[in-house]
Amino acid sequence: MNITEKILAKASNQKTVSPKEIVEANVDAVMVNDLTGPLAVDSFRKIGAKKVWDPSKIAIVLDHLAPASSEKAAELHKILRKFAEEQGIPGLYDVGEGVCHQVMVEKGYVKPGALIVGADSHTCTYGAFGAFSTGIGSTEAAAVFATGKIWLRVPETIRIDVVGLFHSYVTPKDLILHIIGHIGADGAIYKSIEFTGSAVRRMSVEGRMTLCNMVVEMGAKNGIIEPDETAIKYLRLESAEMVKSDPDAHYEKVLEIDVSSLEPQVACPHSVDNVKPVSDVSDVEIDQAFIGSCTNGRIEDLRLAAQILRGKNVKKGVRLLIIPASRMVYLQALREGLIETLMEAGAVVCNPTCGPCLGGHLGLLAEDEVCISSSNRNFIGRMGSVKAKIYLASPATVAASAVTGKITDPRMLEA
Repeated sequence: MNITEKILAKASNQKTVSPKEIVEANVDAVMVNDLTGPLAVDSFRKIGAKKVWDPSKIAIVLDHLAPASSEKAAELHKILRKFAEEQGIPGLYDVGEGVCHQVMVEKGYVKPGALIVGADSHTCTYGAFGAFSTGIGSTEAAAVFATGKIWLRVPETIRIDVVGLFHSYVTPKDLILHIIGHIGADGAIYKSIEFTGSAVRRMSVEGRMTLCNMVVEMGAKNGIIEPDETAIKYLRLESAEMVKSDPDAHYEKVLEIDVSSLEPQVACPHSVDNVKPVSDVSDVEIDQAFIGSCTNGRIEDLRLAAQILRGKNVKKGVRLLIIPASRMVYLQALREGLIETLMEAGAVVCNPTCGPCLGGHLGLLAEDEVCISSSNRNFIGRMGSVKAKIYLASPATVAASAVTGKITDPRMLEA
């Protein structure tokens, strides 16, 4: 079996499982946020449940509209605070703690070999640590609250072997955009994407999280990378279950990608698979640049942005928004002097939150405005006006573009 099949077999108390088989699996952790959580709470009550199955395995993160951007948002926050108190759930992460997928990792809910579900489509991020993690609906989360179990169909697996060495200012974000452009927005529906190869083994944990975060943008059920000492060290674990794929594991297909020839990539409006090399869109002028989100708001991303922006200024007429993914990331960036560098360059640094990524509040776009963003989606109306245009790129490309006022290959500023 491959790693995904092994985790699902263990979670469902079976020796083996096969693709397309439906299993009833035990959940190790479940997460809801301030947009999906209130519906889960309402559904929990409607099915007649009184007590959650295990308060210690439930995380509630207030991150999408944080701080509350309206009276309605404040009411949603209130519902979740009251539910956590009523149920004795210690894992309520209130306004300012950060984006749910970063918080879940930092607070210890993510471990290799675990089965984790979340009422947010980018829950697949935790596959970077060798966990099976996937997004579910709010009503499904309510059932997990009550029972600690979930039905899952075992996915077929596509293995992607990544080899070669990244060039300067070419990042894992460029790699995953390239892959999505190749496979297509619906090219991996309900598949497991297993990333392997020498380039992945050399990759930072932050980079691996970016890869797994965006597999949902090609329709995948989960993304996963075999755990190693790099992942264990990041999680600050003394030991962990190091689940690995068998040498003779079956895959639906195997793709090989050599990053040695990869250049910065940009996903153009209005689809994540509308991917082009940065050189093909270098004449596009921008109004806003955004670095943050559960895809690219980690300390590695802020360091990269600061490296490019140090001693430079954001182009007049361009707004650069930077949002650290969590309180922990923000504090680390403060200690390293990154926040000072970014603000001196003209950036606006906001509190840890999803912010403009989903168009909830902070940095929404007006009609005909253009934004280059390090987030994960560029759908029509995603960040404000339905007549705005969103381009997706790496933090390096976003930072470089903020300096020049148009989409720019970060290698052009390397000197």
